[in-house]
Amino acid sequence: MADKIHGFLPATYDPPTDRQRLFLRYYTGVLIDLTLLNLFAEYWSDVKVSSFTVSLLAAILLQFLLKLTIWVEHHVAMWFKKHPGKLWTFMRYFGAWLVLFGSKFVILEALVFAFGDRLKFSGPFHGIVALIVVVVVMLIVEAVLVKLYRRLG
Repeated sequence: MADKIHGFLPATYDPPTDRQRLFLRYYTGVLIDLTLLNLFAEYWSDVKVSSFTVSLLAAILLQFLLKLTIWVEHHVAMWFKKHPGKLWTFMRYFGAWLVLFGSKFVILEALVFAFGDRLKFSGPFHGIVALIVVVVVMLIVEAVLVKLYRRLG
């Protein structure tokens, strides 16, 4: 029992590898997206999900597409940042906005393609407003939880 703390925690600690940290980050992101998607489906009539399985698969797809969007946005911003001048600075911010805003249409189409009527965002502008609200809340909650996690360390 000397090799255990409080009877169940190992006395030694191996720091996680980069792959383990990446897994945990995406695992947590999917759980956050899954929880929020189901809460929106339960409490907002503009978001409809036919089953838990659909919401789980949608959360996985959303996590992948959101991370891909952020990766593209960073690469676009870095390309514009290499060039000096006010026009290039404006183009960097405009390019970031365009990628972030335009990606919501791509995400909506990917969700429609993958799930059809089993996952539906309705309301203004054919559901794009509902999708934007859901995605923004997902990103905010994820950022808040990351800050909370970092403060615990």
